[in-house]
Amino acid sequence: MPKNLQTPEAHHEELVKGFYDQMKMILESSEQPIFLYLDDNHKVCNRRFAALLGFKSPEEWAENKGFLDPFVVEKSQETLSSAYWNAMKKMTAATIQLTLKKKGGGTVDTTMILVPMAYSGHLFAVHFVTNMAK
Repeated sequence: MPKNLQTPEAHHEELVKGFYDQMKMILESSEQPIFLYLDDNHKVCNRRFAALLGFKSPEEWAENKGFLDPFVVEKSQETLSSAYWNAMKKMTAATIQLTLKKKGGGTVDTTMILVPMAYSGHLFAVHFVTNMAK
């Protein structure tokens, strides 16, 4: 289907795949957990991030709809949301402290660097995560 006739869903999936392909060397080589976020339903992560949260694969993690409720404890949701919108508005990176939810229960305290990046005319947030328990 020509790009101008794509559904928004298909367009967003294509954007995430294209940005992942562009960032593939970093995502697959980095020892740091990383995820790329376009919107709640269009995101991708590396194996280290999936493992940090107890998922078997990046694909299993990405299948989850939403972001804040499934992955961020309530006390950290406003911190992440505010940092995200501020970064997107001002085009500046942010470093924040967050507690994330693990798949099988439990939590992990993290420091996250959120960086706005453009790909194909769309803004993504790239998140570099450090597990503070290590």
